[in-house]
Amino acid sequence: MSMDATDPPMARFGRYLRDNPIIPLLVFLFLMIAVLEVLRPGIVTPIRAGRDGLISTFWVGNLIKFAIPLAMLAACQVLTMLTAGIDLSVGVVATVSAFVCATLSAIWGVAPAVLIALSAGLVVGVVNGIGVGLVRVHPLIMTLGTGLIATGCLQVYQRLVINAGTEIPAFLAWLGTGRTAGMPNGLFVFIPFALFILWLMRYTGFGRLLFALGSNEQAAKLSGVRAWQVYLALYVLSSFIAALAGLLYLGMIRQTSLSLANPLLLPSVAAAVIGGTSIFGGRGSFAGAIVGALILRVLDTMLTLMQMPEGARTALFGLIILAVTALYVRITGTR
Repeated sequence: MSMDATDPPMARFGRYLRDNPIIPLLVFLFLMIAVLEVLRPGIVTPIRAGRDGLISTFWVGNLIKFAIPLAMLAACQVLTMLTAGIDLSVGVVATVSAFVCATLSAIWGVAPAVLIALSAGLVVGVVNGIGVGLVRVHPLIMTLGTGLIATGCLQVYQRLVINAGTEIPAFLAWLGTGRTAGMPNGLFVFIPFALFILWLMRYTGFGRLLFALGSNEQAAKLSGVRAWQVYLALYVLSSFIAALAGLLYLGMIRQTSLSLANPLLLPSVAAAVIGGTSIFGGRGSFAGAIVGALILRVLDTMLTLMQMPEGARTALFGLIILAVTALYVRITGTR
């Protein structure tokens, strides 16, 4: 958007922020980091030399490490919200993928276990895509239902393999907990993944179709778009991303649970919304969602340092998310 030189400076500044919405998010992130340093001096700034002589900032590495699976699940929400949808099954899909991989690795080996774990996610995505695209079930209801079904199937599966034991594949543990030059090895997966999602949204016909369906589905259909095919591909992709995030999270946590990644569901939605994605469709930014995931992780660290009870932490966590989102919408003029 061009700026008129005769406009007041504040008006030009406001339009600049609307055209570059990630800037206020980055400013807020660094302000939160500054507050964190005030609360616990030295938590952000300490650096030390490792054996290889490189300078490693360990807190930053931990921040990025725990933000990676959250940002991957936030990508699922960004992509589905572009079409005015949502995917409430991603937490369960990530949990199923991790649990299946850990249990089958001890029985059939790592490679078959990983393939089956990813395939389980694809099955949920196909069901979601058919339900939303062909049967026309609302995405919220459809993904909530498939999430509950997948949870029930996981409980049945757990009884079948209860005596089989579990095994965390070594390469997943390396990705989840290892570091290179002080930074988490998970970046070897996340950086190509993030570049792919950014490219998909900005430069591909599929990405443009997502924006078109979210802006005006009827107009998109009249122009010849086969919406059901787009929805099917969208929800299959979303579930595949969730399954991949579940495998990475398994390597990070290094233990299995029937609710391993479930706590990441609502924060993934929050990261997408904080990052500037509209729940009404047609507007979204994965770069913003990445910053949103970092903001939530800094916030979580801050509440932990303040030693708040779990109930108060949850309530304050939700209140701050609402406040940040409202402030962001006010500054940038997005919805």
